[in-house]
Amino acid sequence: MGTIRVRDWTKEQIEQIRDAESHSSHDSVIKSLLKDRKIAEYADDVVGDAPETITDSRVNSADTAFDDLTVLGELSGVDSGVLFLWCPNCGTELAHLTVDTPLGLSVFETECQRCLTHLDRHVIVAIEIGYPLEQKLVDDSLQDELRECVVDYWDRTLDSVAVGAVDDDPDPERLVWQFDQYRRELSWEWPVDVPVVGCTAGATYRNTATDEYLEIIEPVSEHRNAMDSFKIRRYSGDPDTAASETEILDGATITEHIVNRRLLIESRPDSASLSESAEPTP
Repeated sequence: MGTIRVRDWTKEQIEQIRDAESHSSHDSVIKSLLKDRKIAEYADDVVGDAPETITDSRVNSADTAFDDLTVLGELSGVDSGVLFLWCPNCGTELAHLTVDTPLGLSVFETECQRCLTHLDRHVIVAIEIGYPLEQKLVDDSLQDELRECVVDYWDRTLDSVAVGAVDDDPDPERLVWQFDQYRRELSWEWPVDVPVVGCTAGATYRNTATDEYLEIIEPVSEHRNAMDSFKIRRYSGDPDTAASETEILDGATITEHIVNRRLLIESRPDSASLSESAEPTP
């Protein structure tokens, strides 16, 4: 079989994709890219022949942070019938799916074979054909966008629960506990401008409803399927100058604060105030 010569830059890009997606060889990378291209060409033909209508996926993703990048839990329709499922923890493709519309996946669970994280519909990210996947891989920005997509989904989902705008009426306590478990397992540094989905001992949070500061000292319970209670130090104002009181904040109250999107992270464990320092690079 003949040998194909490629430029060094092209070889480097292929090797990066090979390592990122756990391919066994350069040949495997190229075959995967060719398959994606073939699917994309098929989708272009389908879209070109179809009348211009607003699809279910467009309606459902109007408020999402990215086009064609959606957490599986809020996706009910797909433009082309083809989905690529990705792990937001390590940036690995989990599966290619051919699906019908409406999607209707109320339960979907799997395990990432690369990082061994157990994933369900609240954290798996679905990529549609319109998303510029190859460019994001070249730019090395895919994993950041996968993470941002999940954080955005968690934030909007809890906000919807708070105002009763969720169709399936989920249990808020269960949902907060589940998001918090993922936050702990994935070890993501939470953005300073997005209300948190859980609390960490050693961190300080600002209650935007009262402008109080809550310094989390330590957990005082060990619930297996509910939010723990914490010993906290409550400040009436800036922790550097305001008086404080030590108390126990029960899990139900923490859940209420989180569902109502009140708590912003002010400082992480063993770090300076984030409002006075640059945000650490994940």
